[in-house]
Amino acid sequence: MKKELKNVFGKVFITVTVDDLNKWVHTNWVGYLTRENVKAGALAYIDVVRECGFSCVLNDTSGVIGGWDHSLDWVVNEWSPQAASAGIKHFALITTPESFAETTASSFYSSIKAFEVRVFGKAASAEDWLRQYSLKVI
Repeated sequence: MKKELKNVFGKVFITVTVDDLNKWVHTNWVGYLTRENVKAGALAYIDVVRECGFSCVLNDTSGVIGGWDHSLDWVVNEWSPQAASAGIKHFALITTPESFAETTASSFYSSIKAFEVRVFGKAASAEDWLRQYSLKVI
């Protein structure tokens, strides 16, 4: 399954895919994100989490230009409880070190209490961390 959302200019700002092999939802954010883009994208992928039943999200923001601090309060106070309710338990956030998006990611990491969040500078590290939960045999 693949879902893409586009901004008002017709450019894709988030791609959401279900990774059945790794048992997680993978999001890939790109470009400059408005408050409306962040809300629409974040709500779209918690719907996907709810539908597929996976508890892990690989959230790649390395292609984001600028910060998304304009949406941080909403993400922490409104979105994160909804995300936890949808089933998210482990959230790997990939960002570009020393970028404005990374600064926001650090604030996100320190503020989210509804599920476990880790921030990574490289996709491989994020994937390795997430696999210990997504592929865990119960």
